[in-house]
Amino acid sequence: MDADRDRDSAGRARNARPRDGLGRPLPHGAPGVPTMPDDLEVTPATALTLAQELLDGGRPFHAHEVLEAAWKSAPPAERELWRGLAQLAVGLTHLHRGNPTGAQRLLTRAADRLDAYHPAPHGIDAPGLALWARSAATRRDAAPPRLCAPRAD
Repeated sequence: MDADRDRDSAGRARNARPRDGLGRPLPHGAPGVPTMPDDLEVTPATALTLAQELLDGGRPFHAHEVLEAAWKSAPPAERELWRGLAQLAVGLTHLHRGNPTGAQRLLTRAADRLDAYHPAPHGIDAPGLALWARSAATRRDAAPPRLCAPRAD
């Protein structure tokens, strides 16, 4: 094993380096932004709320981490939906990092996954998100999407 690499108690590689707002690693000791814990457990409602806050705050990489946690714990029938949401956040991360090729690939994959969920559980606006992802894949100035349709309260 590489002794210089960050590892958890089970020996799995971890990256303890600080990260910037778009998830890029910074040098050890540099100030970074807080990241999500690797063992994050969230309910669907909490995942959607937290991910939306992170997207709205310009932190799509961190929203991806939340959505990935939901994906890993989702029931089998919902896993591809959550995977699509995580890919959408990574695609937006690539847009913000100036990587249009990576953005287009991830946003297209996200849209393809989201298209399979009509209607989607948890109030997720899968049709709207699929449309957003396909549109954002061709633009560099995409504003963050709304994960859930607005409620008519």
